[in-house]
Amino acid sequence: MAKLNYLLGKGERLTNAVTIKGGPVVKEPPYTFAQVKHRVAPMVERAVRSIDLLPAAACPDDRAVASVTLNPEYLAKSYYPAELFRSAGLTAVGSRPRRITPQGRSRGRAPEETVTTEFFVMGTRENFRRWSRIVPGLNEGSRVSDDLMTVEEVAAPAVRDKIKGTLPESGDAVLEVVLHADALGGDHFMLPAFRHYIAGLGIDQELERKFYAGGLCFLELDAPVQLVEQIATFAPVRALREMPKLRILRPAVRTSGIVSEPIELPTEAALDPSLKVAIFDGGIPDQHPITAWTTPVAQGVGRGHPDLARHGLGVTSAFLFGHLTPGVTAPRPFANVDHYRVLDLDPSQNKYELYEVLARIDHVLATTPYDFINLSIGPELAIQDDDVHAWTAVLDDRLSRTDTFATVAVGNGGEGDESAALNRIQVPSDCVNAISVGAADRPDAGWRRAPYSSVGPGRSPGLMKPDLVEFGGSIERPFLVLSDGSIPLLEPTGGTSFASPSLLRLATGVRAHLGPNIGLLAVRALMVHGAEIADHPRREVGWGRVPRTIDEIILCDDDTVRVIYQGEISPAKSVRALIPLPAEPLSGMVEIGATLCYKSLTDPHHPGNYTRAGLDLTFRPHESKRREEKQTHANTKSFFGDPGIERGQTSLSRAGFEWENVQHAHRRFKAATLNSPCFDIHYNARLEGRGFEPEEQLPYALVVTVRARKVPDLYDRVLRRWGTTLEAMRPVIDIPVRT
Repeated sequence: MAKLNYLLGKGERLTNAVTIKGGPVVKEPPYTFAQVKHRVAPMVERAVRSIDLLPAAACPDDRAVASVTLNPEYLAKSYYPAELFRSAGLTAVGSRPRRITPQGRSRGRAPEETVTTEFFVMGTRENFRRWSRIVPGLNEGSRVSDDLMTVEEVAAPAVRDKIKGTLPESGDAVLEVVLHADALGGDHFMLPAFRHYIAGLGIDQELERKFYAGGLCFLELDAPVQLVEQIATFAPVRALREMPKLRILRPAVRTSGIVSEPIELPTEAALDPSLKVAIFDGGIPDQHPITAWTTPVAQGVGRGHPDLARHGLGVTSAFLFGHLTPGVTAPRPFANVDHYRVLDLDPSQNKYELYEVLARIDHVLATTPYDFINLSIGPELAIQDDDVHAWTAVLDDRLSRTDTFATVAVGNGGEGDESAALNRIQVPSDCVNAISVGAADRPDAGWRRAPYSSVGPGRSPGLMKPDLVEFGGSIERPFLVLSDGSIPLLEPTGGTSFASPSLLRLATGVRAHLGPNIGLLAVRALMVHGAEIADHPRREVGWGRVPRTIDEIILCDDDTVRVIYQGEISPAKSVRALIPLPAEPLSGMVEIGATLCYKSLTDPHHPGNYTRAGLDLTFRPHESKRREEKQTHANTKSFFGDPGIERGQTSLSRAGFEWENVQHAHRRFKAATLNSPCFDIHYNARLEGRGFEPEEQLPYALVVTVRARKVPDLYDRVLRRWGTTLEAMRPVIDIPVRT
């Protein structure tokens, strides 16, 4: 039997806690204190005048909202202006990224357009009046005055800025209204106040369809279009739009007919029946042979629709068997799947379906633990940089609290109007706690993004979207799935709907082979780590196309070693992860690849500060190299850097990447420059954009690959030195490995 070099586990045994002290940061402000007071005081006065003009009914308990925009040089969490808000009795209820050109920059540099943070603060109208009296009287040197130095603009939100997208010219519409309200006070205070306000406009509704996520309440509202501006005048309204519709579940690739040759299905049970997998889609045709591995579930949903069931069948076929090949027996499924039919009738016939479907999915995730899930459905809505949709907010919150591996199709809007950003990934594929999947046009060499596959970038954090791409079909190479019928044939199709479950299949295969010793965060890290980028733009393919076979993920060449670290880290602490090298000196060039993944709780009311957890990785290549004699730790060298995303309207400094919960890079080094190389991992935490230290540790997964082409027995050398510490991750099920 040929020698097999399995990837190595227990890398966490090579980690230890370290103490790293940062030096003091001296900030040179863009303005003098006198200039700041001269600029900001009139802004506050104008905002107060606008707030005082609001109708009393639009200010529940006399509360209103203003916006405070920070100078772009004060975006770090340490500059959060807590004392400034507290001095006036104001509370920050949300924020969003905003692109501005500041009036001034530090050190005499010319102002340039960039992205900053705009906070929304709420208080009584008397609070705002008091604030307008406080600012002119401030003296330099106090904590409140220091906070004032961070402010670039103050304003009252304009009604027109709250209304998103286009609305019908007349008649009634189903609206999505987003309020600054959390679950604690929303039902008892804010919603009754809003219901009373719209009743004064002649709208009598119970507002029963709603979702809370973070500090936001997403509401479904039927209302005449001519009242939209008056509705948006209600001070706590953050955003208002026409309710998006569900994506029409038609294949992106138009083909005709069915491949007449029957496909032979496997006779074996699923490889690992202990894995729990769920697909949320349009259902499965009655008594279809695929039910040998699929359990159809349809609870709390109306009558199904044949077109939706056809889509659900194709998605489930892609998960169980991947892309099928004529004349070849379908491969054995890695896991069984529960298929939840969450759609009923034709989506175009139910204007309320968007929230109904989300409620069904959320109920399942809240009550039933799953290892893997797939969503090939969602709103027909391209993401926006300053706005998190209900679907994304609700799903991200659920996924942040479990180890679930989730895939979400990015949508088939890739040929939409680029100037209007209608070709960007669609909600909820902007979830940071899920893998968003785009489509490649072929399964073999010469692949590229399928033209219909929606593109990135995502929102920051979550900039690298899609995360990955997988074969999804094209006109020349359609994706083949099972057709309807008691004797299934092959049906050609295509779309991100099929790329997403196909990628999920590969992930379940990795977990089925390696067993419970590998966590699902590590599976995610492995999928990203092995991605093939080729020469494609990041905004089109993310980290790249996933490996073709499980062998590529779990096996190493003789000149390569791959190690998985699965650990936890405490807030404000640092962990040093040693990269295992042989005892003997290496020669030639050495390539090191690293991928870090973790999940994070989220603040959807602060999209620019969306993730609460940030891991900052520092690479130290040589333990003996010090720039200064008294230096405690070895010199650092750039490793992750900017992954080269074409950002469009998004801008991000390197410091911002620590809030991205997937980081990945490959670098080459001269062997002589490496001596006990390591990564230092530091955990920064924040809450709503300000500093915060949660009690819980943060789980993470790190995958590191070392390759030295001039060391043909590198794997064996590493194993000889570290064999009592690291463990080869041999498959728990001894069958041929294939996808």
